Amino acid sequence: MENPSRRKLLELLAQSAKVLSLQRHAVLGPSGHQMPLFTSVDAQGILGADGRYYLLDVYRTMPADANFQVEEGEERGNKDGGFPRRFLHGLCRLRPELVKAFIQHKHSQFSQRVKAHVEESGGLDTGDSVNIDAVRKACRDVGSVSDIIFEMRFNPNVFSPGVEFPSSESDSVELQKRLLKEAASFIINEQIPAFMSDCIDGADGPMDGASLRQALHQKGINLRYLGHLVSSISQSEFKHQLRHITRLALTEIVVRCAQRFFHGYIQGVETSNLSAAVSHFLCCLLVPHFSSASNGEEPKKRSKRRGRGGGGASEITAWTALAGNELWSLIGQDARETYRLHEALGSSVEHLVEQYGLQKISLLREMCLKTGIQLRLREYALDNRNKAPISSDDVLNILPVVKHITMTTSDATRTLMAAENSLRKGLLEKAYDQLKEASYLFTRVCDDLHPEACRCLSLLAKAAYVQGRPAEARSVQLRVVIISERVLGFDHPNTIQQYVLLSVYLLAGGETALAQRCLYRAKLLLLTVHGADHPYTSIIDASLGLVLQGEQSVGFLQSALKLSRSFRGDSDLTTALIYHLLAQRLCVCGDYRAAMNHEREAHSIFQNKCGEDHPQTKCSSDFLRNVTQQAVRVERSIRQGGTDLIEIPAEGLIPSQDTTLEQLALVNGILKSSYSTRMMEFKEKLKEKRAAEEAEKTKKKLMTGKEAPETTTNHTEVTEKATNGEQTCDEQACEKLDRSQMNSGDCPVKTEAEENMHESESPSVVPDVSQSEPSIVPMSSEGQAESLVENGKE
Repeated sequence: MENPSRRKLLELLAQSAKVLSLQRHAVLGPSGHQMPLFTSVDAQGILGADGRYYLLDVYRTMPADANFQVEEGEERGNKDGGFPRRFLHGLCRLRPELVKAFIQHKHSQFSQRVKAHVEESGGLDTGDSVNIDAVRKACRDVGSVSDIIFEMRFNPNVFSPGVEFPSSESDSVELQKRLLKEAASFIINEQIPAFMSDCIDGADGPMDGASLRQALHQKGINLRYLGHLVSSISQSEFKHQLRHITRLALTEIVVRCAQRFFHGYIQGVETSNLSAAVSHFLCCLLVPHFSSASNGEEPKKRSKRRGRGGGGASEITAWTALAGNELWSLIGQDARETYRLHEALGSSVEHLVEQYGLQKISLLREMCLKTGIQLRLREYALDNRNKAPISSDDVLNILPVVKHITMTTSDATRTLMAAENSLRKGLLEKAYDQLKEASYLFTRVCDDLHPEACRCLSLLAKAAYVQGRPAEARSVQLRVVIISERVLGFDHPNTIQQYVLLSVYLLAGGETALAQRCLYRAKLLLLTVHGADHPYTSIIDASLGLVLQGEQSVGFLQSALKLSRSFRGDSDLTTALIYHLLAQRLCVCGDYRAAMNHEREAHSIFQNKCGEDHPQTKCSSDFLRNVTQQAVRVERSIRQGGTDLIEIPAEGLIPSQDTTLEQLALVNGILKSSYSTRMMEFKEKLKEKRAAEEAEKTKKKLMTGKEAPETTTNHTEVTEKATNGEQTCDEQACEKLDRSQMNSGDCPVKTEAEENMHESESPSVVPDVSQSEPSIVPMSSEGQAESLVENGKE
């Protein structure tokens, strides 16, 4: 029997299709091409002008997910938990992000196949016919719908039940089934491992269910793959480093299963008992072996007020009969059927707390966000088994949860993507201008209270800070924090990250106390949202270690080092940086032996990852040498009975304020390797350019002083010297030469590259600044203008 709600939806779609029929729009046919214009519609589909009947369904605009489309004879997936298998509903579709990534993957395969076929045929010089044959073969190999160009199209009705295709379309249908099966296997073999790799490499990974859902959707992975994600992590060699992802995935599975039971549970409850029923359900979810005995007084009081009516008692006992063991049994069964989660969730929440480190307060937060429950702001003793931790007075409201799409503007988004591309290339000035333009477009079109505007302003603050404008970065970042709190929520992961970035800009402006408060608030929110066992906790602890002083600084840096080694490994560059920071703070505290040991670890990682010639390796080597020398001096002083060197650290071992700010920017990702490397190269080129300019200027001045008596000679003599190849004329005399003589080769002119090469090969020609005398004739204004033009070109 057909679902009435779906019947009503199809009727509405049929009405909209009638409007489309008046406008005479074409639709996509079975083979991916446009079908003939339809002539009539009904509640189930449309009748085309060619006499064929096509199913009408708004959810089938995207191609089907072949992993959840079970055909005849493919029932093995229901037994062993593999693919294909059935799902709760038949509307399993691929996401647009997955389709885009799959087409890019196919295009790379197409290019490789064309290259391979051309090389097999003898290269590109064999002829056009051979190249065309190579393209045709590559199109057949990758499944292109065209034989001459790369073209990917998907038929959304291939796996639709009740849809029959004519025999003439059999080859096209088989091709579409092949493509959809390849796209489904692309999720399992490519996208989920890529997501796991990104979670290992990235510091700002998912912190809650919303950020996990967003990260999965960016890879084109639907949430019905949560069970497969958990099993993939458990079978991976990096399961210890991905334990926070496992924790988040299990929390999301539990909350989604509990949400489905909560909707049916709350339907039969009267409005007067709504708060008591909600608190009872939450207690059954969070407290092990919870029953209605501890919450039985409140229904009795309310039933006495209503009188002796028999209906009220039966309704009360309907929702109070739910127990904690029963709820968790239903949740575990639903998780096995829906997500194929083979690992048992246990009989209560305590199993997840002990096995995976799940926080009850985090589970309560996720449940309230999913169902719209609003609780009183207070401390909840969720570990107390003798008393209900949540009472009916704590439930204030139930708000509707509405799914919506965040609308944006194409121009601003395009400009923002261009700015991000410029930032990746290290073009700071260009990126800054593009971010200003994108921010202006977001403000005029979407208003400031928009997630994309928040991200744009955050990048603008980073670009301003890197360019040396901390006051502007502080002002912009303060707006970002306010927008993130109002749009996303004060406990959203993005708000936590923006608070940490704001602390960096505040410290650059000298507001140390306010920077510490921002970092403390960010850590408190992270502890509430997820817990201390998260990679981003190491970033916050490292930032606190750089902001604070003394023993507190060392304690936070040791905590950051422990988390970084646990999540990123002992050979990661971030771990090496924290080793180096801890060594510096230990030097300030006077513990040179421990500082020397930590700096050895940092130097070993930098040497293996970056090489001997990298600036960071050289800096670590110099610091290790200074620490070793200071440790030897202190040891010698202790043996001689002195204490001066113990109390006063060496001057080169104490980090300056600028060094601390640069380290803080590196820890938080404001300064990345591309930025720092490009800036260092720019500084080196600038130094070389200035040195070459000074050398050329001094050389010309010296040559002008030597040839000053000869400037009064005849023009023919100068021409004669130039013809003989003697470069003894100065710039003014060379400018007086005829342009035709210079073009005809009468006066040899060296290029800038040859001059720089000559200067680098013979540095002895460049005199010291002390050798220059005041009697030397300076360059004229024309000569200065000429040199400025040349420098501008260079």
